[in-house]
Amino acid sequence: MKKFFTTTLLFTVSVALFGMEDATSTVTKSLFEGQFLAHLSLAIAAVGCGLAQGKAVAAACEGIARNPQAAGEIRTTMIIGLALIEALVIYALVAAFAIK
Repeated sequence: MKKFFTTTLLFTVSVALFGMEDATSTVTKSLFEGQFLAHLSLAIAAVGCGLAQGKAVAAACEGIARNPQAAGEIRTTMIIGLALIEALVIYALVAAFAIK
């Protein structure tokens, strides 16, 4: 598990750095200004969203397997939950555009 979180952190930072327009001009700027912070926050939000959605779908599949008669209600609740989780990433995207 420790290796997974280390890999996830390194991937998130590399995606954030890759998304920067001009990496040479960051010598004069602080790393936590503007674009770097926007890309980093969006990458962290996307990773959290992916983990949360995976856990939600797994729990819904397990619930449907345990009680097949409640499949419709579980599916509806899961879709609403997935929409709310995805909305958090959209809020992070809007905040990233506001930072830029």
